[in-house]
Amino acid sequence: MSITKAEELTGMKKVSAAVALTLQEMRHYARPGMTTGELDRFGERILAKFGARSAPRLTYNFPGCTCISLNNEIAHGIPGHRKVMQEGDLVNIDVSAALNGFWSDNGGSFVLGEDIHHHQPLVDTSKDILKKAIAHIKDGVRISSIGHLIETTAKKAGYTVIRNLTGHGIGRSLHEAPTCIANYRQRFNRERFRKNTVVAIETFISTASTMGVTLQDGWTLVGNRGGYVAQHEHTIVVTDHTPVILTEMNGIWG
Repeated sequence: MSITKAEELTGMKKVSAAVALTLQEMRHYARPGMTTGELDRFGERILAKFGARSAPRLTYNFPGCTCISLNNEIAHGIPGHRKVMQEGDLVNIDVSAALNGFWSDNGGSFVLGEDIHHHQPLVDTSKDILKKAIAHIKDGVRISSIGHLIETTAKKAGYTVIRNLTGHGIGRSLHEAPTCIANYRQRFNRERFRKNTVVAIETFISTASTMGVTLQDGWTLVGNRGGYVAQHEHTIVVTDHTPVILTEMNGIWG
């Protein structure tokens, strides 16, 4: 969506606070021995306190309130009572929701407890690349140039990017134009970021894979070449200069 009046910005700030604070609380609540189903129910209670409703459930009838992916899972992991989180797991939580006709999206990967499997460098790289990418977004910047920045920065750090998972426009629904804000340079994509547009910017930084492959459950994505993936995401408003990061209070940077 494009912000055209003050009440639209207010609406986006409210739903963004709901998803951001839910993500933050879920990250703090997670502990070894807990199931992802229990963590998801906790997140649903937090969203409900804001009056917000799960976006993936509303849009796709997703079998959970939030997406929680563990270890080799890239994204869209289904929360469940048999999926028990362990010390050192790479956990990704993606929280998106609707509130009063406005939609917002954010997510983040983190190491649960002690980093016994050495995932932290991957997590840190993903966070740093997201920060760098957002800092370069402003009115008139080509979307493909941000993808180029993400991919080249990842390569310099020794990682790859997932090419079939992307950021997207958001605001009046979960996915809007621009529909594909890729993590690599799409040579023929001539679209540019436009002032006042609301977009969700995501990194998908991988130790090995370049594509996400859907498992038999119809939702969960894993890498085509194995390894691990870290994802971080903010919903922002494009401006003439530095973007407004609507979900900044989720604390993924700090």
